[in-house]
Amino acid sequence: MYLFLNGVIAAGCLVAAFFFLQMFRRTRDGLFVFFGLAFLILALERFVLSWMNTPEESTPAVYLLRLAAFLCILYAIVRKNLVRQ
Repeated sequence: MYLFLNGVIAAGCLVAAFFFLQMFRRTRDGLFVFFGLAFLILALERFVLSWMNTPEESTPAVYLLRLAAFLCILYAIVRKNLVRQ
């Protein structure tokens, strides 16, 4: 059941990533690129968890991938708010 749920979450992250990348193609707004990248990293994190085949999420690799994803989101928001329009 754990592997199934990780697969569902990873698939959802991939759908969100492709949605944001499609929005980037329409608007050319860099915010969508970083959000898409963050969701791709979160999908990769779920694949790593499935590959490790353990329900424990306390390994450094998992936390570093999550940190990278959240830093992408934070950078995108700060960048969007600091750009003068």
